[in-house]
Amino acid sequence: MSTSAQPQFRYTQTPSKVLHLRNLPWECIEEELVELCKPFGKIVNTKCNVGANRNQAFVEFSDLNQAINMVTYYASSSEPAQIRGKTVYIQYSNRHEIVNNKSPGDVPGNVLLVTIEGVEAGDVSIDVIHLVFSAFGFVHKIATFEKAAGFQALIQYSDVQTASTARDSLDGRSIPRYLLPSHVNECYLRISYSAHTDLNIKFQSHRSRDYTNPHLPVNPTAMDGLLQPVVGPDGKKKEFESNVLLASIENMQYAVTVDVLHTVFSAFGTVQKIAIFEKNGGTQALIQYPDIAIAAVAKEALEGHCIYDGGYCKLHLSYSRHTDLNVKAYSDKSRDYTIPISLAMQQTPAAGWQNPPGASAVGYTSSGMPQGHAQTSPVSSWFPAMPSGGHTFVSAPSTFPGQAYASSPSPAQPSPGVPQAIGTQPLHQPSQSPYYGS
Repeated sequence: MSTSAQPQFRYTQTPSKVLHLRNLPWECIEEELVELCKPFGKIVNTKCNVGANRNQAFVEFSDLNQAINMVTYYASSSEPAQIRGKTVYIQYSNRHEIVNNKSPGDVPGNVLLVTIEGVEAGDVSIDVIHLVFSAFGFVHKIATFEKAAGFQALIQYSDVQTASTARDSLDGRSIPRYLLPSHVNECYLRISYSAHTDLNIKFQSHRSRDYTNPHLPVNPTAMDGLLQPVVGPDGKKKEFESNVLLASIENMQYAVTVDVLHTVFSAFGTVQKIAIFEKNGGTQALIQYPDIAIAAVAKEALEGHCIYDGGYCKLHLSYSRHTDLNVKAYSDKSRDYTIPISLAMQQTPAAGWQNPPGASAVGYTSSGMPQGHAQTSPVSSWFPAMPSGGHTFVSAPSTFPGQAYASSPSPAQPSPGVPQAIGTQPLHQPSQSPYYGS
């Protein structure tokens, strides 16, 4: 035998009646191991499908000499040990007996732990998982998550027998190709038993389902898996719509506060909530309307337009997955206009939004618009035709597109520290007047 050939075992290993076999075919069964080893002696125990790829096994002989005979034979033979045409590498094991202590994943239960290999989270939807595992019995609950092992799912059946049937049938199999996205060729299922017996599903979402409780609340912000594009009569995909708009603001030369956004977006209907945040180095905001129709009008009218003349603070709008913002703080970054101002101020911690030292007191009208003692009301500059104290909302067709709003003839200069709003002077360009620029 050539000295350059790859050794089939470790010569320096201390002999043991337990042999370690490597490079086995996928899902090699006990009968195949016994068939390979029985010419050398009596097999008293085996342990199959071990290792990360389940291509290793242990075989225990009744006598040490029998194990030595097998190792010696294949060490000197020109024909390697083979199973299903694959060369099997044999060596002595560090263990001297096989103890079949079952791990938690081997103890049968009614909940399966499924690792889906070859995919990213989102490639296989919870509905596809439900379809595959429902073939073996009623699926009570499903929860999906990401761990170091990859994309995983917990599937709960009513009893151990149903779960065992599903595990025996699906372990090592691939989800049918037609159920997978075009970029996924195949994904294998690795299935073990979970220590759980009853999953705690708090709400229906794209990550969790309880099929036994139709009255379980739906988490709208987590139903991304259900928000698949809808195909219209023309065959084109229709954009998912929401009553909450996501605004990305470009070219931030001037400050854009909650008050500024409220003034801009109130032109199309009642603004319920606003939240401003920083993401990926840019400023974004969520604006909530009471219904989708108003949000759609505002989105169409404001997309691509600028809050200030000169191309400053350009708006890019899309629909958010949110339907009801959770605005807790009354601050210059977030505002809930559905709560009375006095109550919102009381609920905000003392360290929250406050007027800076020396600033004029700022109050709010019933419509939520700011009014300072030394500040011109944004209503007079944005809607000069409206009487003082009138309703701040106007219909979209009468205000847009292409209409610029002139500044008030003699705007009062706000005191230092008072939040700037549309219609007052920008921070860095005193003569600039805000409008919807194209």
